Amino acid sequence: MANWKGQSRGSVLGLKIYVFIIKTFGLYVSYFVLLFVALYFVFFAFNATKSVYFLFRKHLGYSKIGAVFNIYKSYFTFGRIQLDRVAIASGLKHKYTFEFDGIQHIQNLLNQKRGGILLTAHIGNFNLAKHFFDKKHDHNIINLVVTDLEHEEIKNYLESVTGKSTIKLIVLQDDLSHIFKMNQALKNNELLVFAADRYTPKAKTYTEYFMGQAVQFPQGPFKLAARNNIPVLFVHIMREQNFHYHFYARPYNPEKNDAKNLLKAYIENLEIMVKKYPHQWYNYYDYWNDFI
Repeated sequence: MANWKGQSRGSVLGLKIYVFIIKTFGLYVSYFVLLFVALYFVFFAFNATKSVYFLFRKHLGYSKIGAVFNIYKSYFTFGRIQLDRVAIASGLKHKYTFEFDGIQHIQNLLNQKRGGILLTAHIGNFNLAKHFFDKKHDHNIINLVVTDLEHEEIKNYLESVTGKSTIKLIVLQDDLSHIFKMNQALKNNELLVFAADRYTPKAKTYTEYFMGQAVQFPQGPFKLAARNNIPVLFVHIMREQNFHYHFYARPYNPEKNDAKNLLKAYIENLEIMVKKYPHQWYNYYDYWNDFI
């Protein structure tokens, strides 16, 4: 995973293109345009294409032909979810349906008055979290812990299009100032959300097997939860057929609460999601060091 530099794929320019397509052509035509955009990436995003091929061929066991065809579907699914993100936030939420699977675990967690940690990954569309909390819970309690180097520029542009989000960001900083913000959020009985499937170059890591091969994971989220006995949920928001989004929340109830056990439980949950929704796994780089 050494090739990831702490910056997710995507840019303000990409978001501007998505917004332009939706406003100019409408949502359904935008999906049609996306058919050609996805094809472009198959041929001109070589390293990303190679990484997706290895995911399907080596780690999910697809045939060579099956892996090749699913590269295109993976790109199309990623683009469609980005279009959904903009469309929902721009007033087209009524076109979508939302399923709350395990949402009661959020309230159970908050009732403990110790804050909470939600562990997710770069999978699905967790950017829609606000829309799953609007009616069920106060989304002001959510703090996304992020490393994306372009987060401010992207955040500012999206807010100019869709309005200011009430979901807060805590950005990992070299001066460790983020630790104070995380501790304060927990004291306020708020939720910290970590996409814990990647690490930055300076981060301390654990090594565990994931999808059949050893992978490094950041120690931070797992140590924070275990050492402070903070309740944990595994959460994902996944796109399904007919404009339907499925929110999953699963509690972590360990016999022995330590960081390594939490990591193993997280990996087990994540493998279930990746195998069920393989086209919504968005690590478009050499995640398993397959290129070596």
